[in-house]
Amino acid sequence: MTALYGLADLAIGTGDNVTMLRLFDGPLDLSWRHCAMTSDFVAESVALRYRGSRSLYKEVRHNVGYLTNELIENAVKFRTSGEILVEASVTDTAFRTKVSNYVDKQTAERFQRLLSEITAGDPGDLLIERIEANAAGGKSGSGLGLLTLMSDYGAHFAWVFGSNGEDNDIPLETYASIAVPEPSN
Repeated sequence: MTALYGLADLAIGTGDNVTMLRLFDGPLDLSWRHCAMTSDFVAESVALRYRGSRSLYKEVRHNVGYLTNELIENAVKFRTSGEILVEASVTDTAFRTKVSNYVDKQTAERFQRLLSEITAGDPGDLLIERIEANAAGGKSGSGLGLLTLMSDYGAHFAWVFGSNGEDNDIPLETYASIAVPEPSN
């Protein structure tokens, strides 16, 4: 049985002209440096269309890089063994991405509880509550990256948890969209 959190219309795919990157778990092992290198590559690919404007280029590269890096870091941090698939596309007004990986049952349950919280309220208010709780030594910082993207960057998300696989691993697809300026002619 699948479970959907976030915006259902995002979970239909990343659109046309999709770039797919597959990060393999192998002799080099997936690590944090792969997150940064992959997100930098995606961000640079998207930002190149804005190279005529230094400020737009830097803004788009930063925003796309931050979003992509956060999603890939989460996939690396919480995945079970196996590969991570990153899909990315850009239209005139939006960057869309999908990151797919597998998580174990406990991780899926914890993440679903977190998603129930962060998708139920206003992201800005929830972000402030989480920051204040962390400063007071209360709740963990879990969800701060996603809340920051939602609140400060206007990112939209959808998460689809699939049915248990053969070895009880659960497929997780994380969809995200962020606005980008229309490229000038």
